[in-house]
Amino acid sequence: MSPDPARLSTSDLRHEVLDGVAEGRPRTGPLDMHVDVTNTCNAACISCWDHSPLLDTPRPRSWKRHRIDRDRFLGLVDELAALGSVRSFVISGMGEPLTHPDIYELIAAVKAQGWRLTVISNLIAAKIDRLASSGVDRLLVGVHGATPATYSAFHPGWTEAEFFRLCSHLRVLRRAGVSARHVHVITRETAPEVVQMVGFGRLFDADRVNFKLASLGEGTQACGIDATQRDWLLAEGIPAAREAAAAQGVSTNLDLFEAQVRAAESDLRTTTPMQEVGCFMGYVYTRITVDLEVLYCCNTTVRVGSLHDGSFAALWEGPAWQGLRDRARAGRLWPGCERCGKFEQNVKWSERFAEHAGVQAWRAATGNG
Repeated sequence: MSPDPARLSTSDLRHEVLDGVAEGRPRTGPLDMHVDVTNTCNAACISCWDHSPLLDTPRPRSWKRHRIDRDRFLGLVDELAALGSVRSFVISGMGEPLTHPDIYELIAAVKAQGWRLTVISNLIAAKIDRLASSGVDRLLVGVHGATPATYSAFHPGWTEAEFFRLCSHLRVLRRAGVSARHVHVITRETAPEVVQMVGFGRLFDADRVNFKLASLGEGTQACGIDATQRDWLLAEGIPAAREAAAAQGVSTNLDLFEAQVRAAESDLRTTTPMQEVGCFMGYVYTRITVDLEVLYCCNTTVRVGSLHDGSFAALWEGPAWQGLRDRARAGRLWPGCERCGKFEQNVKWSERFAEHAGVQAWRAATGNG
């Protein structure tokens, strides 16, 4: 019988997770929870799966109005706390979470459990002093540009006013000592500024500057980098950004970003070498949508079930989730996995598992046997 996860240190809990991967079935509940609280967004980012003006089929207005009910969110937090395994929690949305009318109460409920909380936001809707004092552990801030012109190009309908509001909010967070990690989705509009993005991160003491290739489809392919930009990134842009980061003392994920760009060398639609890494999300992570749909990962097409039909624990331990784990374990990944949004996390768990269980076990767990 596995020990009570609530009594385990995070390090010991990870060992339980890795033993579960070796066995092909989880020994604990998830460590990392990701809950969307609203579909409403104040932006129309050009690469967005849900709000981009480039989408062939725009989302209906009725869908964009959906948000999670305050009491249902609080009940979900209690349900997840009963699992004992959760250590970190992400509040985000298929829209902008800070537009939810009860967002600061939702943040407080998560922090009351002692979980490490990350909020994914563009910051524009923030009541910034309240956010800075809310106890949030980390903000993943969608920046997407180091100058007003590029920022506006990535956010159609926004102007330099939003860019300078973002800068003002980042200054407040810096003074308050709140960890802010800058995220730059790289499209043909933003690619030329990869070096300047490092300096922008230094200006506001970013915890880290993250780069990721845009994951595109359904019309947004029009904003993807082209072959010339891809070659420039590999030959000049990324090396120069790496040099700037070293000189300015800025932490980045440029090594992983370079791996993404290299994965796109044969096909610009591919942004991650997932088959080489394997998928471990079925043992550590899940995402829950505003409509209480439970997703296997951040790929919205890989659905486990609905909380309208049963408890989270019943789904986690049930046949549908296990079938998805078995499929990933066999290396039969899903359409869209070549653009995995959890690539960095999968790399970390892949490395941990190979060290924990050995190469042969890793091959068996990733379909690389």
